[in-house]
Amino acid sequence: MKQPHTHASHPAIIKRLRKASGHLNSTMNMLEQGRTCLDVAQQLQAVEKAIQQAKKALIQSHLDHCLEDLVGPLGVGQRHSLDEFREITRYL
Repeated sequence: MKQPHTHASHPAIIKRLRKASGHLNSTMNMLEQGRTCLDVAQQLQAVEKAIQQAKKALIQSHLDHCLEDLVGPLGVGQRHSLDEFREITRYL
């Protein structure tokens, strides 16, 4: 059986996902109420953004903790490369 895998960032990611869930529930309610397509599209954008931010936070947390734990302490040059890699994940 696998051991629990948690990071200090997980509570913040859960908070983002709960926010996304709330936006999604609001979107379904809006559709049921017959709200305008523009209103629904704006709400769907909020859902997408919240999920995207949660994914980005998870990936960056993984890079910060799991990857470095795997390879061990990094030298200055290696740290710079990892920092660049972390930065480019912002564009996922």
